[in-house]
Parts: sequence; C-alpha cells; structure tokens
Amino acid sequence: MCGRYLSALPPAELARVFRIFDELPNVTPSWNVAPTARRPVVRLHPATARRRLDLLSWGLVPGFTTDLKAARKPINARAETVARSPLFRGAFERRRCLVPADGFYEWRVEQGGKQPYAVARTDGRPMALAGLWEGWRSADGEILRSYAIITTAANTDMAALHDRMPLILEEADWPVWLGEVPGAPDALLAPPQPGNLRLWPVSTAVNSVRNDRPELADRLAEPVRAD
Repeated sequence: MCGRYLSALPPAELARVFRIFDELPNVTPSWNVAPTARRPVVRLHPATARRRLDLLSWGLVPGFTTDLKAARKPINARAETVARSPLFRGAFERRRCLVPADGFYEWRVEQGGKQPYAVARTDGRPMALAGLWEGWRSADGEILRSYAIITTAANTDMAALHDRMPLILEEADWPVWLGEVPGAPDALLAPPQPGNLRLWPVSTAVNSVRNDRPELADRLAEPVRAD
C-alpha cells in the first residue's frame, strides 16, 4: 500500500521535471503527506488538454457520490482490479494522473513493533506515482477534486518490507498514462523494474501525522524506536 509519502520539491522544480508551463499553485513542502492532504498532482486539464500542476485532496471521491461525509475516500487503488472496479474504472479510463513524490514510507514488522523505512529512487530523481483523479460537485456547485495512488505487487526491491508498493512510472510512459498519446495504460500496471530503489530506516516520529519536518527522512544508524 501507500499511506504516507514525501512531497518537498517546490512547484517550480516540479514544473521543470514534468514540463508544465501553466500557472503553478502555492504549496508548502511536506515530509509526511497523509490522507486528506491537498498536494500537487500532474494531470491533463479537461478543457485545454495541457499538463497542469494542481492541488487535489488525497482520498478519491467518485463523481457519483451523494453523501460526502459517508462516502468511502480510498487513498489507494489496486492495479489488478482498477480497470474493472466500479469505484475506479471511470477515472482509469479518462482521468489518470501523476503524483510527484520525493519518496514514500513503508513499515516492516520487526521484533518489538513496526519499523518505518523511507524509499526513494537510486538516481535521486523525483518519483511519478501512478494516480487517478476525480471531480465531485456538491448540490450548491462546489467542486472537490481528489486523487488516489495505484498500488501493485512489490518488486524485489520492496519485498523485504511489504507485499505491496505504489506504482512508479518512468518518464517515457508519462504521455501514455496521461492520455497525451495513444497507447495502452493497462500495460503499465505491472510492478516497476527492480534495482531502481533504495531503502533506509527512519525514526518512528514519522508515525504521527503531526510531525512534518525534513529530519523525518534522515537515515538511522540502527533501526530504533522513538520514545
């Protein structure tokens, strides 16, 4: 699964990486993005078909939702079922997006409890996590745009931590995923090739969503639990 990630690059740098030329949102960095947060997402604008960097809420609200408070707001969608799930198939067909991330966190069960690890690319580049987005309109016309991150079976880089991982897309696959060029997005739903990720233990301070500072991603000399 993917329940926390890092999103610290400034919008101008994200615009350079993802080749976005439209107006950019104002957003502060976060080293502990949690569900319900509003974070930058790369999507094609429905009217202009241009790449945009917009702030969306993490936790997908389908357009057919009638009761926002009671609605499920999934943060993840499984790659194995996303194309046929009633909850996700419409977004998978027409509203795919990229979720920029400096890395993500995963927890491994170890003696004494769960030890958090940070995961990032070995080449230091930001990740492009495969996502879906939706627009929901309230009865009074208010629009809520939200997103979910697609997860897949863990590759060998991640298998020691968890049996699931976010789907990471390489730059060559971004145009197909976003719908800029013809292609088969379902062919991109396989686990990422191994050998491109590095993992390191971090403080259990990341367990609390109230903690959000750069030191959360610092490597521990040995996995230890915070008091």
